Amino acid sequence: MTAVLVVDDDPGLLRTLTLNLRARGYEVQTAPDGRTALAMVQAHPPDLVLLDLGLPDVDGIAVLTRLRSFSPVPVVVLSARHDSNAKVRALDLGADDYMTKPFGMEELLARLRTALRHRAGAVPPTPAVLTTEHLELDLGRRVARRDGEPVHLTPTEWRLLEVLTRDPGSLVRQTDLLREVWGPSYQRETHYLRVYLAQLRRKLEVEPGRPRHFVTEAGAGYRFLP
Repeated sequence: MTAVLVVDDDPGLLRTLTLNLRARGYEVQTAPDGRTALAMVQAHPPDLVLLDLGLPDVDGIAVLTRLRSFSPVPVVVLSARHDSNAKVRALDLGADDYMTKPFGMEELLARLRTALRHRAGAVPPTPAVLTTEHLELDLGRRVARRDGEPVHLTPTEWRLLEVLTRDPGSLVRQTDLLREVWGPSYQRETHYLRVYLAQLRRKLEVEPGRPRHFVTEAGAGYRFLP
């Protein structure tokens, strides 16, 4: 059985999610706060975490950050925060999806299935270390250097790199990149690509305004040129 840990301080929502998930064959554990959730993930790692951001002891963003420091478990954020900054920050810190409350149960279940499929197929056939004249990208250890100096990349930036470098020189279409990095519900969010590609260029290109490695094909997608 697929094990799901639901982290929320609302007893009514915990009860509703538990009943619906168990009815569909999931094994369900619950945690009412962040510290309990982190301890449970370490003791008995689940297959997926549903994480509320408004927790009583530790902010959900802090829980997500701590979780990502030791576990690759898929995380679907559930939050009453509707502003785009909260969504972008959660995704940037490694959340696999983000749903605002209130939400429909069938949509939540579909997002859950997608996150599980996405993580199951997330091991890309990329080289362990990719080296260019100015860059060294260790995709296995997630270590990046430009001209020998270490560069910090966020989890989302690493996922972008993994997809773009999978087949160097080949075009990766916008819709494919959005689907693989953020999930199928984000295939219209092309502004995410503009923001994150600009960040990668600032960090990894010698001349960000004249990118050598991260090339845009207008209206189509992006290429990584080694």
